[in-house]
Amino acid sequence: MSTGQTEPAADQPTASLTVTHNGPYLLQGPAELVDYLGVAIAFDGSARLCRCGHSKTKPFCDDSHETSGFTGEKDGRRVPDRLDVYEGQQATVFDNRGLCAHSGFCTDRLNSVFHLGEEPFVTPSGGRFDEIVRAVRKCPSGALGVGIDGVRNWALNDTIRPARVEVSKDGPYRVTSGVALIGENGGPVQRPTGASTEHYCLCRCGSSLNKPFCSGMHWSVVFSDPVPDPMREPTLFEWAGGYPALLDMTRIFYSRYVPADTLVGPLFATMSPDHPERVAAWLSEVFGGPKFYSDHFGGYARMISHHVGKGIRPEQRARWVSLMAQSADDAGLPADPEFRAAFVAYLEWGSRIALENSQADAQPPPNMPMPRWWWVCDASPGSRISALAKPTQAGEANEPARLGPDETPRFADHIRSLFRAMDRNSMRFAFDLWSESDLRTHGAAILDRLRAGTMPCDGAWSAEKIAVFQRWLEPVSKTYRANESLSKL
Repeated sequence: MSTGQTEPAADQPTASLTVTHNGPYLLQGPAELVDYLGVAIAFDGSARLCRCGHSKTKPFCDDSHETSGFTGEKDGRRVPDRLDVYEGQQATVFDNRGLCAHSGFCTDRLNSVFHLGEEPFVTPSGGRFDEIVRAVRKCPSGALGVGIDGVRNWALNDTIRPARVEVSKDGPYRVTSGVALIGENGGPVQRPTGASTEHYCLCRCGSSLNKPFCSGMHWSVVFSDPVPDPMREPTLFEWAGGYPALLDMTRIFYSRYVPADTLVGPLFATMSPDHPERVAAWLSEVFGGPKFYSDHFGGYARMISHHVGKGIRPEQRARWVSLMAQSADDAGLPADPEFRAAFVAYLEWGSRIALENSQADAQPPPNMPMPRWWWVCDASPGSRISALAKPTQAGEANEPARLGPDETPRFADHIRSLFRAMDRNSMRFAFDLWSESDLRTHGAAILDRLRAGTMPCDGAWSAEKIAVFQRWLEPVSKTYRANESLSKL
């Protein structure tokens, strides 16, 4: 068994990340800084990125490391630096557990090869060669490698992509395209054995045992970014996981299913190498994200041009929808009924328009705007209670301010907080429970349902909460009755 490795390309990166002494990372040069959705985060030439985990302005540093006791030293409890080599029928897999960031992409997506909590961790003969290469490239930490006959092939491990620092959701910085990693002394940071220099993960929670690299401790310390405003309804783009999630799906579709399918395969035999990226950009924009497709590929007219004259058949369209939905499952896109209703509705709608536009006698209307897709019939996240949800997952109302015996309830302090975000979403087809004017208009009917125990749908209010709501309504009811009496005179 050989442990030989061919060396990575010697291209010198022009962007760099410098690890400062017990302080932030300094990002310099032409690298993109993006959030976990793939949306650009603006910065001016260089940026100080938090690595202590305590900044109030994440991902940027606010000097919290100076008062939090943060240290950039490695911890003696870290997993040892050791390169393991696993040889199989068609591939050799290299793995350094000491560098793993525990993102779970390999064990979640290819569990016939990568086995969580089992030994051996890797069984290369359990998967196809292309699937193993895809899993290795998807590994954000650079802990995995692949080769043939015991020799690592860096061309299979790494890929050409933009120099980028991604601020992952509640996790590390994921760095790609060989952004140079510079140590405190001005020289390159020593990498663990077998580590990729094209992609790697840096600790962002401040608790890694293998600083500056991520060791997965963000899971143990429950590191989290600021919670989004619960009053804001997410876009389909955000709910799906943004451009990275949609790109993962399209790559699976075009590399796993299209080549093996006799119906849709011929439609894409001459597609460009970046076709998965183009489709992911299109879906990102259609689902409410940034103008990734319009800004880079030309907008709606450009998409239509790919369908004109193709002569797509109905059975090809149906297979495309079916395989794209399967790819969404494989990529781990959200499986909740609300998202899938909107997602599949768009696949059906969009593919039927593509079918029309592809016919020989079709005359697609010119200058049409980019479509924008939304939740179907107000079925959005939180609009219902899942039968599988635990009681705490249903959401709880905030505790209202204490109300004195002679105090008149105020909407902002005592009433709005009685209604959960889930209550609001479930009734938005009729009125807004967080709107004072809507509550005053429909208050009597709402009070009747609260008293009857039919609202909310997952359990009746206590008598105390109903009494507070009734007290808030009483001045309105008296005014209404007085105005009604005057109208009869």
